[in-house]
Amino acid sequence: MPNFKKLTSLILVFAVGVVVTVVGLRLIGRDFGKSALDETGKIFQNQRVVDEESVVIDVVDKLSPSVVSIAIKNRQTVSPFGFPSTPKSEESGIGTGFVVSTDGLILTNKHVVSQNADYVAIIKNSDGTDKKYDVSEIHKDSFNDLAILKVDASDLVPVELGDSDHIKVGQKVIAIGNALGRFENTVTVGVVSGLGRGVAPIDPATGVAERLDDLIQTDAAINPGNSGGPLLNSSGQAIGINTAVASAENIGFAIKINIVKQLISDFKTSGGKISRPLLGVRYTHISKDTALLNDVPEGELVREVVSGSAADRAGVKVGDILTEFDGQKLTEEDTLSKLIRGKKVGDEVKLEVFRDGKTLDLSSKLGEAPNE
Repeated sequence: MPNFKKLTSLILVFAVGVVVTVVGLRLIGRDFGKSALDETGKIFQNQRVVDEESVVIDVVDKLSPSVVSIAIKNRQTVSPFGFPSTPKSEESGIGTGFVVSTDGLILTNKHVVSQNADYVAIIKNSDGTDKKYDVSEIHKDSFNDLAILKVDASDLVPVELGDSDHIKVGQKVIAIGNALGRFENTVTVGVVSGLGRGVAPIDPATGVAERLDDLIQTDAAINPGNSGGPLLNSSGQAIGINTAVASAENIGFAIKINIVKQLISDFKTSGGKISRPLLGVRYTHISKDTALLNDVPEGELVREVVSGSAADRAGVKVGDILTEFDGQKLTEEDTLSKLIRGKKVGDEVKLEVFRDGKTLDLSSKLGEAPNE
């Protein structure tokens, strides 16, 4: 008779050996990627994409059809004899934008479209070909480095807009843009490095530095040409619009998307225009230290008063120092432009002015900035 105890023991040992082998192979697969056996019985390794990489790839695949390269078309050059040449049908990439509505609204930076030129919006198709749209309308925001472009389309894929009021320092972000105006849909990855930053980038077309406050700082690489592109979270929502880069490495800035959302909402409800309040002065800020050295108050030194503007009607003069705006002191943190952003066209405001050693109280009704 067969020895059932010995047979049972052999079956048990064999089963344990099979289990150990399978578990061992699965552990190898877990540690080194998906594994299998080839015809010689040797283990070979297939490299797999880790979860972190998958997040970035999924966002890029989803959003690339919504990211637009902004280019100047039909650029006119001047001959050596001083005569303008015949425009050629060529595009020259200068910046980035992204789709915010199916019916052809595209968001970008104001400085991207600050030149007097004809523009084309280029979307890269999944097969690698380009789909080009002539830009029919350009609306610029005089408060922020933002612009809304209009193209003739009805089937564009908009980027989902997130909530920039709840982003955290350290969270992952993804930037997509037309790097250097040549490399379309370049992807860079980083984190939110800081919040509430303020910078004054120079518009290359005008040479004027425009103060921007409450920006997102990121270490995701933002190069010339990336301007106007989306700064995305891991869910593929735009939380900012890339707008400036510092002279140091790995320091870039983006305008919070909630500012953009308000701009788009106002644009649609106003019938397709951007309406911003205007006081009508150009000024230089006098810091607290400078004010102490010169025995004057801190505030905004008026360099120019626009004729017929709200400031002109209120009696503001060149050389005045605006010290308060509607009851709030003007400081490096609370600048005049920042406080005006919180008002609407037609609002009555109080101005405190320092002139010839005396303090004057003026009042003004804010006008409307011209639609650029």
